Amino acid sequence: MKFCSISSGSSGNCIFAGSAETSVLIDAGISGKKIEQGLNQIDMTTPDVDGILVTHEHSDHIKGIGVLARRYNLPIYATGGTIEALKKMTTVGKIPEGLFHQIRADESFSVGDLDVAPFAISHDAAEPVGFRIEHNGKSAAVATDMGCYDAYIIDHLKDLDVLLLESNHDLHMLQAGRYPYYLKQRIAGDQGHLSNEDSGQLLCQVLHEGIKEIYLGHLSHENNYEALAFEAVSAEITMGDNPYNSKDFHITVAHRDKVSEPVVF
Repeated sequence: MKFCSISSGSSGNCIFAGSAETSVLIDAGISGKKIEQGLNQIDMTTPDVDGILVTHEHSDHIKGIGVLARRYNLPIYATGGTIEALKKMTTVGKIPEGLFHQIRADESFSVGDLDVAPFAISHDAAEPVGFRIEHNGKSAAVATDMGCYDAYIIDHLKDLDVLLLESNHDLHMLQAGRYPYYLKQRIAGDQGHLSNEDSGQLLCQVLHEGIKEIYLGHLSHENNYEALAFEAVSAEITMGDNPYNSKDFHITVAHRDKVSEPVVF
């Protein structure tokens, strides 16, 4: 399998995952042009993509979805709630009905030779999900836009080869920042986003010796920065209740404005 973040951050998200035969995008929250440029950097093109898996309908996850779906006739895999929300969004434009494929959390489906397992996440959207993708015994997952996690989330993130996990904000930066109070409450709430510390603590529950790559993703532009996210998550791992040191793993921050180094596994 091959996995790569084309863009990840509060301003736009698009992740690539694929096998030798099948390729998918998880979200399309940047322009179609930027997605095409990002795919080109990993020796792919948009016509090579076999479908778009949509986590939820917020703009930083669906900005380019209408253009891509119409231009390349790309199937869209999303929950019923997300599909209905997309249909009401004028910014997406009219998407041919036949391109929508309704999925449900905890009901696996296939795109080509990729097995996809959606799992429910806690976020203030219509019917949001994360995705775990498997092929020939290899697995990768994208888990962002989660206000909290529990044993259910932990189970879906165990025994992975690659994980892109939200590390959205530094709580102190958020509290001291310029956002209005209601927005601070939303971000830090149970249907908001994981902080750096939350991300590190969740990683402590799912780390294992076989994991090959950890991407920290969906960083806030206002309330976080790459070095801080990396250091905070690393400290949680090293000092947490687990047998590992952060240096035991390859941890990188997925960039908001450039393609991250892909991993082949």
